[in-house]
Amino acid sequence: MLLTVSGPPGAGKSTTVATLAEAFGLEHISGGDIFRQLAAERDMTAVEFNRLAEEDDQIDRDLDRRLRTIALERDDVLLESRLAGWLAGDAADIRLWLDAPLDVRAKRIAAREDKSLDTAREETHAREESEALRYEEYYSIDITDLGIYDVTLNTARWSEEDVPDILTAAVEAYDPDDDEGKFPVEGVEYDF
Repeated sequence: MLLTVSGPPGAGKSTTVATLAEAFGLEHISGGDIFRQLAAERDMTAVEFNRLAEEDDQIDRDLDRRLRTIALERDDVLLESRLAGWLAGDAADIRLWLDAPLDVRAKRIAAREDKSLDTAREETHAREESEALRYEEYYSIDITDLGIYDVTLNTARWSEEDVPDILTAAVEAYDPDDDEGKFPVEGVEYDF
């Protein structure tokens, strides 16, 4: 099984995926962890590394190529990244999108990264705008188009404990024999 979990910063992906991966015996691969690791190796914050990625498109392309290869070649994986659903494409069994209002996400990020709410909000908004432009430019992906996702969930509406339960129930209820067809992933230019 290949599950993808995508969503903007602070949506609760990291909190949720560990439970999902364990529930279904899947290896969890996080694009965000890889990105932050690459940033740390250059002694940069994720925001600084994001700015560098605006100038050096090979940073995104290398990471995205790695994630796409994993999606196409490996089994029993939960792939988590902003573009996981797009990169896995039709190879994904179920594509999930987690979100929450910007103020909620900024509050979560501020607490997690020990920064002010205003700073977290500004950085998160800037990061999202930067990434959206790059995804469109590199791959013709409109990150705001949620039509490819099987489940979209506003994580601000349920508790941190309930969100994984809701998603686990959705995945458990999935029966391939009753599947009349997922939305195809079309128009993406996988130009790595």
